[in-house]
Amino acid sequence: MPKFMPTGVSNHRFIVGCKVCVVTNKLGLICGFEVETANVYDARFRPLIEKFKDEMIVFVDRNFHTRDGKDPENMKVCRRGKWNERMLIETVFSMMTRIFNFKKMAHRVWEYLRARISFAVAAFNILARSGMKVDENGFVHLSIAEFCP
Repeated sequence: MPKFMPTGVSNHRFIVGCKVCVVTNKLGLICGFEVETANVYDARFRPLIEKFKDEMIVFVDRNFHTRDGKDPENMKVCRRGKWNERMLIETVFSMMTRIFNFKKMAHRVWEYLRARISFAVAAFNILARSGMKVDENGFVHLSIAEFCP
């Protein structure tokens, strides 16, 4: 594990921090996650996807695919705007940002950052289950807005 947060370039700006990859189920609950430094390629998270090969298909963006063709069997690469299921991930990250201040964490030690993300994921699942509503069409309405500061 690194002893410092490496820098990278994103949107022509320098960034310092980490990347968080989450796997959610169809209800929007987080089933698994991994944290890496900001300067790693997204394909580094493929072992996380492989863990769910007998349980679910995982939708990913094009950055998870590599040219060597060794993608996990359960990984489905989606083009931008093709699959509406990706909106679920955007909703989950939006809630994590709003409730747990996900984009403004300032930890100097890698283990502390991982611990805070772990606690946020666990708390998110608990709060999401308590406010989860499923309509007659089977659509899940995620809401943890009542916990917003």
